[in-house]
Amino acid sequence: MAEIPEIKIPKIPKAPTGTIAAVGIVVLALIIISSAFETVGPGERGVVFSRFGGIQDTTLGEGLRFKIPFIEDIIKIDVRIQKAQTDATASSMDLQEVSSTIAVNYHVDPGMASKVYQEIGLMFKDRVIDPSVQESVKAATAHFTAEELITKREEVKTLIKESLVTRLKPFNIIVDEFNIVSFTFSHSFNTAIEEKQTAEQRVLKAQRDLERVKIESQQKERRAEAEATAQEMQRETITPALLQLRAIEKWDGHFPQVVGGALPFIDVSTLDARKK
Repeated sequence: MAEIPEIKIPKIPKAPTGTIAAVGIVVLALIIISSAFETVGPGERGVVFSRFGGIQDTTLGEGLRFKIPFIEDIIKIDVRIQKAQTDATASSMDLQEVSSTIAVNYHVDPGMASKVYQEIGLMFKDRVIDPSVQESVKAATAHFTAEELITKREEVKTLIKESLVTRLKPFNIIVDEFNIVSFTFSHSFNTAIEEKQTAEQRVLKAQRDLERVKIESQQKERRAEAEATAQEMQRETITPALLQLRAIEKWDGHFPQVVGGALPFIDVSTLDARKK
């Protein structure tokens, strides 16, 4: 049986202990340096959180910012205009249930970002904005009837916005724009409104019909008066002499051939007078 030749594996030379330590130090230094800086992007503010001192009052602006590695963290807060849409339910002055959808454009006060984070955190929409919108809607709709919420929409909008601005100001949240997306009422109220509109339309139609009848009656009276006046004027202008003149103008100069027939009504004395 043939012998299997021995395979010799070449030995890898060991790196010097000092070289390994140097590489480790360089890697550790790179990690420390990379963790010592944080970039605060456009439209953001940085809040410094220290593991030993909590939230610092200083708010960092945009750019590359330094922090103590492994001790401090920079928390970024968006201070650009944001949109929050909230559903709110309230009651009108006449105790009608009103459901509304409210859209709010807002932003965090850039100079107070650290305080906002310290007091509210990053969930300020759920914790502050939505409850404030709901309370503002309830306070405003209580001053209007259900119909007025529709007919006086701008007044309602202004009142809700003023209340919302007042409620959010202590939290350093600024309201930029406010809109009422929709108002929704109960089915019974919608039915009552439709019936009222139908009744108003019927009344309006009846009034228009009555007005039309009055106008037609007046027109008939005026036509009758005009005809009567024309007939009166015609009677005043017809005289016996005019009638004789009309008869003479129509006479062809021949007497009737029928025996016993009456001659045209001509006043002979007027003919004698003309001859003279």
